[in-house]
Amino acid sequence: MEPTELPDELYEQIESLSEAGNECSEEEDHEGAIENWRQALALLPEPQMDWEAATWLYASLGDAYYQSADYEMAKDALYTALNCPDGQANPFIHYMLGKSLLRLNDEGAIDELLRAYMLDGVDIFDGDEEEGPDCLQLLEERGLVDE
Repeated sequence: MEPTELPDELYEQIESLSEAGNECSEEEDHEGAIENWRQALALLPEPQMDWEAATWLYASLGDAYYQSADYEMAKDALYTALNCPDGQANPFIHYMLGKSLLRLNDEGAIDELLRAYMLDGVDIFDGDEEEGPDCLQLLEERGLVDE
């Protein structure tokens, strides 16, 4: 059975915490962002992973953990995001998971980066000026994408 929409009051609480998390993230307060997003997740009715909000909350958590160099926690959050509604179709989740796995020297990184590329082309790499070119180059070096 598909979950119905969240009650307005609950959705507004989740949205408010999510926005607070985004603001913390913009200020590079990754711990604050993680705390807000965890609180938002805790408000989701069980099973949490059935809600669309879980997809973006876990993806946001993964990004924040990555930014704070906790690659293991990033990996866990991003794998969870993939299993939430529309997670498999989200190039950002695959891209961040690929980068996390790369930091953990996990061979699965290439698969995830390739999935991100297949969903979004070079755009997903272009949006990340620091690491995007290196990730794209990895795929090119393995002959998986054209230069």
